[in-house]
Amino acid sequence: MSYSDRWRPADLAEPDGAFEVLVRPKPDHGLRLTRRGLLTGIAALAGLRAVPALAESAGESPIDVLMRAQTVREWQDKFDAGASTPVAQLKSDVPLLSPETAANIEAALPQYQAIAGNGGWPRVPDQQRLRIGTRSEAVMVLRQRLAVTGDLAPSQFGYGDTFDSYVDAAVRRFQVRHGLKPNGLVDKPVFDVMNVPADIRLRQLETNLVRVRSMSGNLGDRFIFVNIPAAELEAVEGGRVIARHNAVVGKVDRQTPVLTSKVSEINFNPFWHVPVSIIRKDLIPKMRADPEYLTKNRIRIYDNKGREIPPEAINWDTDQAANLAFRQDPGDINAMATVKISFPNSHDVYMHDTPFKDLFGDNNRFYSSGCMRIQNVRELVAWILRDTPNWGPQQIDDAIRTGQRIDAKVKGAVQVYTNYVTAWATREGVVHFRDDIYARDGIGELAYVPGIMQ
Repeated sequence: MSYSDRWRPADLAEPDGAFEVLVRPKPDHGLRLTRRGLLTGIAALAGLRAVPALAESAGESPIDVLMRAQTVREWQDKFDAGASTPVAQLKSDVPLLSPETAANIEAALPQYQAIAGNGGWPRVPDQQRLRIGTRSEAVMVLRQRLAVTGDLAPSQFGYGDTFDSYVDAAVRRFQVRHGLKPNGLVDKPVFDVMNVPADIRLRQLETNLVRVRSMSGNLGDRFIFVNIPAAELEAVEGGRVIARHNAVVGKVDRQTPVLTSKVSEINFNPFWHVPVSIIRKDLIPKMRADPEYLTKNRIRIYDNKGREIPPEAINWDTDQAANLAFRQDPGDINAMATVKISFPNSHDVYMHDTPFKDLFGDNNRFYSSGCMRIQNVRELVAWILRDTPNWGPQQIDDAIRTGQRIDAKVKGAVQVYTNYVTAWATREGVVHFRDDIYARDGIGELAYVPGIMQ
């Protein structure tokens, strides 16, 4: 049995920061696919309207559609650079929580039923990393695997052992569908996801069809949806997605909760009030290791009467600190950076900025203690405050630059939903899967798939 270890040191300058090592055993699914079964599966796919690699839509190939969607999702933080791009100008799309998404999943089910019924797809040997220019027998199996799910079109299939430009494009398409960086490199995260058996993916689609149906009611004209396993946020207005933002969500032992709420206010240059769980699990050990930690990070201690207590007055070898209040001053190293999006909920979670923006580029974005860090959060805030008087992009920028705590009460209803969807399909017939990070799909095998945990 092999293992996938994910290690990343954390800094308590992050509100949800903590040290974690994730270890998941990797299953050994010895599935084989015969040439006859492969051709039968491809033939079955050719008869399905929803197979994305076999048709073009409105003069645009499905890979173009996918790459365009990825570009929207990874758009640059132009607002932070001082040149705001109106969110409404971004290309619309169908919200994940919608009856249309449920219908798209239904349309995709026959494809995966056909694949599973024909023996599934072959297991790609993972002894070496594969990339453009590689020559290996494993590339021949990779071609088969990509052809079965329509990532590699039959006209480009071939039987060569060279990783050519067609295979590279197909791998990138596969990566986009599974929430991985589309770099064309077939490494451990890609192998782990690629070798999940077809019958498991079929069951995952069936499970999430029920979820999406149950959640696709009247969600409001303007709402925010955070899909936890995808670590992604949708801003929805008038039934269309107008922007997508990468997010960082809760790790396995500090999960982001499923909830429904409404944005109440935006807090600029917020103080960070350290939760008791983080005081116990992270802050006390940090102080034992480095007595200057609080001072370096501008975190102050207060008793129940609001009086400030010096760190040296605390016995850090006990749990005394857990009975006190810890607050970090606003500033460039504040855990929430420039802004916090507040919405009432019993879990005491919220959305916020972060000084560590490199995390948004990771495949694995499960680092927090339950709160949600949002990429390009100022763009999102500008959209939320659009109908709030005297809170345009310039006023937002000015408020942040003051460095002072300023609160903006939100006018108009902007609902907030967080939920858990690990498989869905689009109107172009593109089928997406994400790792079942919290093991909620009820499919035992998925709990052991490292997936993007690297």
